[in-house]
Amino acid sequence: PDLAESITRCTRHRLLARKAGEKAAILLKNADHLLPLDINKIKSLAVIGPNAADIHLGGYNDEPRVGIDLLYGIQEFVGGKIKVEYAEGCRITEGYASWFADEVVQTDPVNNKKLIAEAVRVAQNVDVVILCVGDNEQTCREAWKTDHLGDRASLEMVGEQEELIHAIAGTGKPVIMVMNHGRPIALTSVLDSVHAILDIWYLGEETGRVVADILFGNVNPGGKLPITYPRSVGHLPVFYNKKPSANRGYLFEDNQPLFPFGFGLSYTSFQYSNLRLSSNTGAPGTRVMVMVDITNTGKRDGEEVVQLYIHDIVASVTRPVTELRDFKRIHLQAGECKTVTFDIPPEKLALLNENWKRVVEPGQFEMRVGGNSVDVLKAVYTVS
Repeated sequence: PDLAESITRCTRHRLLARKAGEKAAILLKNADHLLPLDINKIKSLAVIGPNAADIHLGGYNDEPRVGIDLLYGIQEFVGGKIKVEYAEGCRITEGYASWFADEVVQTDPVNNKKLIAEAVRVAQNVDVVILCVGDNEQTCREAWKTDHLGDRASLEMVGEQEELIHAIAGTGKPVIMVMNHGRPIALTSVLDSVHAILDIWYLGEETGRVVADILFGNVNPGGKLPITYPRSVGHLPVFYNKKPSANRGYLFEDNQPLFPFGFGLSYTSFQYSNLRLSSNTGAPGTRVMVMVDITNTGKRDGEEVVQLYIHDIVASVTRPVTELRDFKRIHLQAGECKTVTFDIPPEKLALLNENWKRVVEPGQFEMRVGGNSVDVLKAVYTVS
């Protein structure tokens, strides 16, 4: 017990939690380069939303939850340089959002509309709005018995959160949406209403400090989506490594994902060029090197997660249209260029054939390298 007391939330562990959060946050949208915010050019901002003044860590965390919420993190960061206003905006559920509680009570819409009206009044008198929405531990959890449910039939935001987003956007103020959640959220109806989206999922106990560092440019986000992001619940199942099919899509709806697997923006920009192989052909048991040049073409230092995908063009069994086989996270100073090399041993080209034998079949393999699963450079390697 004494050891546990001495190390729980100790400085070293909190710094590790903070660094993990910095690596994990994903920038999904940044219209007109609104982010990062300039602390010297903003006089006031509003932190609004049901998740703004509470910490959400997911179901598998200690109770009570301990950590830095978004409101506190921003207040701590700006000190007295910027006036910070707060409004709850709306509520997702009533009471403490315990993952273990069987009963989940949604907030009365009438009460939420009153909170939205108050949030609009607050937003009208500031320069920028940071809007924190998403899930809590009761709306995104495991179901283990008939009176403890966890699954939902929709990916829409619970409660009047979408109404809150549209109402705040209607003030004409720049809106930065911070999404705190544990499952994908349907965003098609609000995507165009906000200027920037920072997707933080459950970012850990240092959430507020990490988000503040990112919003004001102390940290350049470099996280990438670990899923293919759907447009709606009707869009499911959707995943990047699907088997080839007609995929005819839907009436009145784009069948492409809202954001592809591996997607994530930065405050700088990266150019991929000169994709090449150590050899264009090789025997089934040989290795091949895949090399690509990455250049930071922006004005800020940043990190890029370089991703290698492989597609077996023709095989004896059906293969995915593409598969992530490797990735490397690199740091580039503004204007710097680095060569990234991937070592591809035979097992990364192997498949289980119809006899359940793991083999490398002769044929062509397309090597794809990029910053996500869609925007890639391609080169063909032939197994002789």
